[in-house]
Amino acid sequence: MIPNSFIQDLLGRVDIVDVVECHVPLKRSGSNYSARCPFHNEKSPSFTVSQTKQFYHCFGCGAHGTAINFLMEHQGMGFVDAVNDLATRVGMVVPEQNSSESQRRDKAGTEVNLLDVMHAAAQFYKAQLKCSEKAITYLRNRGLTGEIAARYGLGYAPGGWQNLEAAFVDYQTKSLTETGLVVSGEDGRRYDRFRDRIMFPIHNQRGSIIGFGGRVIDQGEPKYLNSPETALFEKGRELYGLFQARSAIRDAQCVVVVEGYMDVVALSQYGVGYAVATLGTATTPWQIQKLFRQADNVIFCFDGDAAGRRAAWRALENSLSQLQDGKQVRFLFLPPEHDPDSFVRTNGKEAFETLLATAPPLSEILVRELVARVDMRTIEGRAKLLQEAKPLVKQVGAPMLSLMLRRQFAELAGLSQAELDRSFEIKTVSRSQTPARRDSIKPSLIRALAEMLAFRPSLAPLGNAHQLHQNADLASSELPQAELYILGKLLDLYANGSTINSVAEYFRGNELEKLAQEIETGSMKWHELDDVALQAEFIGAWTKLAERFRNIRMTLLLEKSKSQTWTSEEKEQFRRLQQSANETMG
Repeated sequence: MIPNSFIQDLLGRVDIVDVVECHVPLKRSGSNYSARCPFHNEKSPSFTVSQTKQFYHCFGCGAHGTAINFLMEHQGMGFVDAVNDLATRVGMVVPEQNSSESQRRDKAGTEVNLLDVMHAAAQFYKAQLKCSEKAITYLRNRGLTGEIAARYGLGYAPGGWQNLEAAFVDYQTKSLTETGLVVSGEDGRRYDRFRDRIMFPIHNQRGSIIGFGGRVIDQGEPKYLNSPETALFEKGRELYGLFQARSAIRDAQCVVVVEGYMDVVALSQYGVGYAVATLGTATTPWQIQKLFRQADNVIFCFDGDAAGRRAAWRALENSLSQLQDGKQVRFLFLPPEHDPDSFVRTNGKEAFETLLATAPPLSEILVRELVARVDMRTIEGRAKLLQEAKPLVKQVGAPMLSLMLRRQFAELAGLSQAELDRSFEIKTVSRSQTPARRDSIKPSLIRALAEMLAFRPSLAPLGNAHQLHQNADLASSELPQAELYILGKLLDLYANGSTINSVAEYFRGNELEKLAQEIETGSMKWHELDDVALQAEFIGAWTKLAERFRNIRMTLLLEKSKSQTWTSEEKEQFRRLQQSANETMG
């Protein structure tokens, strides 16, 4: 692990404006900088970079983070790679770690970069492709040109058990097994994982090779063989071809998701360059999230057979929680005799894009599938429909889409919207209902104090860490425990002279990371106040919190007095609390 103190020091030296501006053109907007968000398509800027607080935030899609997060999300780097990149920029040396995503030490003690290992293997496979008439003939028969093979870095893993010996001086090095290129058998013998296969390098969003997919040329199983999960490669978070497709996706405002690597390459060969593929697993929520950052329109393209429809349903289920109003997921089922590769080779780009335009949306597929499972002529069938729909609809993350789906299912079942919402255990607020107090829709006092501290650490002396810790026992029942903990932690750190350049980064990997990020995002609104007004706001909020502590203590003591006699200490405590209350009122 890289020490948190180093991370904070690094973020203190890096200017996030310089980091972001290398990839996104920024414009000055008051004390901040703004741009159109690089993580989702938009017409007007909602992406803000704060030079004061050294973080970015998008008010459209919610993307948020430090310079480290930006490199991870925008450039596809791992955490360690992002830290190393930033450290190099400012001349810092990252403390040596026991392990990292991209580096290991071999048995001789020499540092080995796993990305370099993957690159060397890719070069070897590319060289072998040029020498293999069998592999070249196969690709030509599939309609691929040398240009498209070069664009995707295609290669060939020859038959035989230890061909990689020709690419690496030490075939026994651990780095070959750690990258999944070589398998170590139970008897200790080592052999190449990929043999007699067309090789498809898998790139991260930065362009580094992190894994391979190998397609068998002749008959054999499995048809596709992927790299195993490694320190570099996590199947559920990556998409084949995304690195090559980014500019085409932006131009088309659309991304097509297919199942096979050859489908991606063939579509690109015929001018459909905005296609990507999943990596041998069902589409995951992380992949959906990544796709929505590239385009507002995601189209899954599957074979029209039973297997394709099962894959589509899994993709639909995993998309529900990631749906956003204004973004769309659609599904295209090809004729049974075709996959995307064969269809585009037979019918061409125009015919394929005509089909894409007719792809029905997720909502239509969802309703159609569930209705087909039941007998809608009977009450029992309609009840079954709602039973099937409930867990799915409750996952939908887009508020307006959720509302309209519930309305449609209510009409199909012969219920009112309110009846269905009660059945689905969805709480709704009618127009006649208003909050009992305006305070209820504002951040809690504790969160407001934490936000102000995150924005201006110099406010810490105006708080009272000792008082906060004395009342920490109230958090479990009377006050938000997590917020109270973060506020107390910030007071302690700032009181000791420590510096935190990012609250969210400080709590990275902690169960409080999401809350810390929300507090950091909320701190942006305090930019509107000058120093005098901010100080007055903090003092006022702290005074109210102290009153809250006192009132809760007094209430608890009075409740106890109804069933038990106070101890002498409790009598004295109540007297002091009452005196303090009188002084405040006076």
